[in-house]
Amino acid sequence: MLKGFRQFILRGNVVDMAVGVVIGAAFATVVAAFTKDLLTPLIAAIAGKPDFSAIKLTVNGSIFAIGDFINAAISFLLVAAAVYFFVVTPVNALVSRMRKAEVPADPTTRKCPECLSEIPINARQYNLRSIRQPKHQQ
Repeated sequence: MLKGFRQFILRGNVVDMAVGVVIGAAFATVVAAFTKDLLTPLIAAIAGKPDFSAIKLTVNGSIFAIGDFINAAISFLLVAAAVYFFVVTPVNALVSRMRKAEVPADPTTRKCPECLSEIPINARQYNLRSIRQPKHQQ
């Protein structure tokens, strides 16, 4: 029973996922600090409010923390933009370079001009009347 658990834990994708979660948490901390320490003061210099969390709407005694939502939305957009521009775009460029460097293998099959199925590249067309059929098919 423990052997199966050990195989599950040491499986490549589980370890990769764990590393991704740890890196993601660290990255979220960096983005939160960037938002709090750099972006929010910049917005405060332009708009006059250093933090949106003070923006609240009260309806029948219920408080809607709209400012907290705005802060979370800004953080999300920053994380998404950072992941796209600093992870996805470079990885896509790297993968496309690697694909260009790969020499395509010689094809081993081709389409049959008659039936359009895949056939071996060296296949020839035979006249079916000239092929001797086994006795059980005559």
